[in-house]
Amino acid sequence: MEISVFGLGYVGCITATCLARDGHTVIGVDVNPDKVAAMQKGRSPIVETGLLELISETTSARRLQATTDTDYAVSHSQLSLICVGTPSRPNGDLETTYVRRVCEQIGAALRRKRSYHVVVLRSTVLPGTTEAIALPILEQHSGKRADVDFGLAFNPEFLREGSAIRDYDLPPRTVIGERDKRSGDLVAALYEKIQAPLVRTNCRTAETVKYADNTFHAVKISFANEIGNFCQAEGVDSHEVMKIFCLDKKLNLSPAYLLPGYAFGGSCLPKDVRALLYRMKTRDLSSPLLESILPSNERQKQQAIELVRRLDKKNIGVLGLSFKPGTDDLRESPTVNLIETLLGKGYSVRVYDPNVSLAHLVGANKAYIEQQLPHIAQLMRDSLDEVLSGAEVIVAANRERAFADVPQRLGPHQTLVDLVRLVEHPNGTLKGRYYGIAW
Repeated sequence: MEISVFGLGYVGCITATCLARDGHTVIGVDVNPDKVAAMQKGRSPIVETGLLELISETTSARRLQATTDTDYAVSHSQLSLICVGTPSRPNGDLETTYVRRVCEQIGAALRRKRSYHVVVLRSTVLPGTTEAIALPILEQHSGKRADVDFGLAFNPEFLREGSAIRDYDLPPRTVIGERDKRSGDLVAALYEKIQAPLVRTNCRTAETVKYADNTFHAVKISFANEIGNFCQAEGVDSHEVMKIFCLDKKLNLSPAYLLPGYAFGGSCLPKDVRALLYRMKTRDLSSPLLESILPSNERQKQQAIELVRRLDKKNIGVLGLSFKPGTDDLRESPTVNLIETLLGKGYSVRVYDPNVSLAHLVGANKAYIEQQLPHIAQLMRDSLDEVLSGAEVIVAANRERAFADVPQRLGPHQTLVDLVRLVEHPNGTLKGRYYGIAW
């Protein structure tokens, strides 16, 4: 394929060179004549392991060239990748000046081009940028229509400095945010030689994935450092602890718990986080990340309460009392807190949980519910039908199998507040109204 890559910074250089190595004909474009001159001479504008050799090889083979001429680059390519910088503004917002400018230039070049062309934004940008900023600028300066006269897509990169070529060749996945299949097909063709899962989604989702990635990486580093500080204070080898921690691929390093939804509860997580934080305080350790866990969890509880309150209906049915399905453990269940709050504000609440039998609760579990909801027996119902029949609002608080068909059983005047993603595709057809807590 014939490709133009706009921006010969870190991402642009790696992308252009690797594409040329894989057999494509690539034109690198930059406003900086020094970067262009370096690449034209087979030199690398940046320092990266293995890059100099690849640039020398691909320029010698005439598969990689560089220019400052946008018209030439667009007219001699089928697809343009935008890899310009998006630095921070003083207030933390993203600076999109370079994205806007290059879109203006590409748009002007497209005005003079007759054949179909796909523009792919690869710079890291906030959700909505591709369609709210790049699209109208391209249409305005080209006089053409997106999805008809030219294509538009978003293709995030997942490259780490120092290992960028290896990361390009062995990515965890390739993500394409497409507006139409034609554009997505052309972008997918770029990566035919890459052995990795290919995910094709919409532009906003693809833009957001990059932020989810980088934020989680930052969280992991901060988490390891704060645990390390705790280990040091306790005379424990932090690297040995984390080595053992990382052996758990079932819960610790896995998709487990990484689904947006309701707050956590139970007999372990709240108690153990509190105990760790207390011990850290006694060691005069400050741990901003770990200290934010419980307040964040409380905020999620409050968000669920606000969801119900905003509906301004008084008859509430709650499905699930235990903190997760398949158990009768009520200790620190966020649902108990939800019910307690609603009762205090004058709501009528009915509850059903097939796993919870008040007659069989014992020990700390029984003591907890008697303390938090002493009148729980008056709220519990023996069947799902009893809760659904008179409720204006149904709150799904755990993913018990018995609740799976609840979305299809809604009446036209009922509302489902889904805290656990009972409905996998919220935009699907439901008889009643639907609200999710984090989607």
